[in-house]
Amino acid sequence: MLDDSISVGSVVVLIRRLHVFSIFFLMIRRPPRSTQGRSSAASDVYKRQGIFIAGISTAQKKSKAADLPRNTLYLLDFDGLTVCHLGSLDHVLPQTQLETLSDVDILLIPVGANTTLNANQAAEVIGLLEPKIVIPMHYKTRVVQAKLDPVSKFLKEMGIADSSARDSLEIDKGGLPSETQVIVLNYKE
Repeated sequence: MLDDSISVGSVVVLIRRLHVFSIFFLMIRRPPRSTQGRSSAASDVYKRQGIFIAGISTAQKKSKAADLPRNTLYLLDFDGLTVCHLGSLDHVLPQTQLETLSDVDILLIPVGANTTLNANQAAEVIGLLEPKIVIPMHYKTRVVQAKLDPVSKFLKEMGIADSSARDSLEIDKGGLPSETQVIVLNYKE
């Protein structure tokens, strides 16, 4: 649920499947406009108010279902930044798919294991993609008591002793760090 005190020009909502852990809100400050989203059938890229969104289907290898469900990862391009949301990725992607994700500035990556990447796999994906900012997601918290690993396990794998969580992240292309930086975001209880 969005906090009513937050003033946002537009919100992009990406839904991989209708599940509480699969809805991703990306708040991008833009002046409101009435532009409708459009799809380019040739490229499966959507554009809305200068934000390009591409959904890329990947397999779910940990599923025991006969017809393996698909995962959708999202690439978003806006204001010179490329953001990649890996959805519920549960394995290191093959080289052919990794090549489509070159030049990722900000990576949102699941790190809680069980049905998604574990800490070691997440660190491997980060090493292959070399994003400037990494935001871990889908891990055990005081609120989310699912059978997931805590974010501390991922931070330890990344060699980070302490990471203070932030309430938000505001960044532009010129403000990106030169080396990969992990940023843990707070959540509302």
